[in-house]
Amino acid sequence: MKWLKLELNSTHEITEPDAEDWGWYSNITWNEREYMLGASTFYKDGDDPNSELEWIFQIDKQRSFIEKLLGKEKISRSDECVLFFKSKLEAESDINSVAFE
Repeated sequence: MKWLKLELNSTHEITEPDAEDWGWYSNITWNEREYMLGASTFYKDGDDPNSELEWIFQIDKQRSFIEKLLGKEKISRSDECVLFFKSKLEAESDINSVAFE
């Protein structure tokens, strides 16, 4: 998450990465909306954490209670924030694949 903050801090307001029990997260303001960006990985006992690991990157769009109640402002595949980070991750040379689920 730190590399992301370094790359985006000049163009978007992004918080310092913080730890959570499931991984790391930062908050970002994108087009006057708040999003939480998260990253985590999982490995089993006996796995080598220095080997290649699969990372999960998540984007959560913050919505008000009323927006949720009315089903408005849902995050989608066409969300500009989602499209930006998807293209950013796909452009990284050490990333094998990016799946959108």
